[in-house]
Amino acid sequence: MEKFDAIIIGSGQAGNPLALKLAAKGLKTAIIEKRALGGTCINDGCTPTKAMIACAKVADTIRNSQRWGISIDDNSLEIDLPFIVHRKNDIVQSFRHGIQRSLESKSDIKVFYGTATFSGLKKISVAKLDGSAAELEGDKIFINTGATTIIPDIPGIDTVPFLTSTTILDQTTVPPELIVLGGSYIGLELGQLYHRLGSNVTIIEPGIHLMSREDDDVAATVKKFLETEGMDIHLSSHPDKIGYDNGVIQLDIVSGTSRKTITGSHLLVATGRKPQSAALQLSKTNVTTDDHGFIQVNDYLETTCPGIYALGDVKPGPAFTHMSYNDHLIVYHNIFDNKHESTRTRPVPYCMFTDPQLGRIGLSEKEAVQAGYPIKVAKLGMDKVSRAIETGQTTGFMKAIVHAATDKILGAAIIGDQGGEIMSMLQLAMAGDITAHQLSEMIFAHPLYAESLNNLFLTLEK
Repeated sequence: MEKFDAIIIGSGQAGNPLALKLAAKGLKTAIIEKRALGGTCINDGCTPTKAMIACAKVADTIRNSQRWGISIDDNSLEIDLPFIVHRKNDIVQSFRHGIQRSLESKSDIKVFYGTATFSGLKKISVAKLDGSAAELEGDKIFINTGATTIIPDIPGIDTVPFLTSTTILDQTTVPPELIVLGGSYIGLELGQLYHRLGSNVTIIEPGIHLMSREDDDVAATVKKFLETEGMDIHLSSHPDKIGYDNGVIQLDIVSGTSRKTITGSHLLVATGRKPQSAALQLSKTNVTTDDHGFIQVNDYLETTCPGIYALGDVKPGPAFTHMSYNDHLIVYHNIFDNKHESTRTRPVPYCMFTDPQLGRIGLSEKEAVQAGYPIKVAKLGMDKVSRAIETGQTTGFMKAIVHAATDKILGAAIIGDQGGEIMSMLQLAMAGDITAHQLSEMIFAHPLYAESLNNLFLTLEK
């Protein structure tokens, strides 16, 4: 039994920086990773998808270059997907090796490559990748095991060689006809990515609109620009049965009283993610989970077992890599700086990297109404934004939810070129209690997208 001051299970966006901070405090720290350092973000999520989305954006720009008065001699566009995948892999490997160098260079950090299970209250067994085993014991344990794709229980799905958001990224041939199960952030990003690389893409969404947590106008605008590109979107459509015959996938969907069959060459499952907690054998501890397998934590990220914490996607809450990173700051500051930082009041910014982007912060309009706030809504179409007109990127709008009494910003949704960056400016304004009126008169450099915040909030004064 090897004893440590701290054991971290999972090398994700909370686990890695926390290990480095603990080691800097002189704590003997173990970090256990069953697959590849960096977690979902580096290996399967943010890094590889955004690298490939950048390539797809170039393809789309070239394909539509005549919009800007640029013509190419040959109208055909050749997509070198092996090159795109290789470029993506190089970036992932670079990030992964950087993490490895950081962790393995610290004398107080010991990295174990293998699968961790609890063998006692604060005891961990590691089935190492080389076939050997290790037994660890730690004063504090941090669980950062993340989440994995939910495979829906659809009759026949076990007969289909379906893809997930992980496995599709290693395909070196463009799927001719890609059916995407799920019309939320992952499904839409990947759907547009492969559409731009040459796939005929069909989105199947059981809900009445895309991205169920968003306002109706946001969802409708995203649907419109994806359909304008040529994607086929089916709402209120429930997968009923899947068949596979001679390389052709047949998906039966039910919408109300009607039934239809969608065919395709490939199937991407993007119907949500579930926590990776089952294999931990938490029954050997006092750590509890909810009905979905998420590890239960308090506002300070401590589980029902004192001294054991859960960080990132394995616990309930917004599943974004930046929130996982913030998790490690909360536990570190509370343990070592005697603070009482909480998850309850922190902001939750996020960005969907379709083109154009959707940047979101704070309350949506429907959430603000449900919470009973007196609100006023500022809204400005991108076709009224100078920078967007000049660059030819006029799809979308800016929308901010403002408290009618205090004039403070409660939330925002930005659909447009650089929508995430514009959203981040409003996040800073919210953090600094800058009012809508102040933003309407603030000096911004011309002609940035930021300058359009003047006109956005001037709509409230008309």
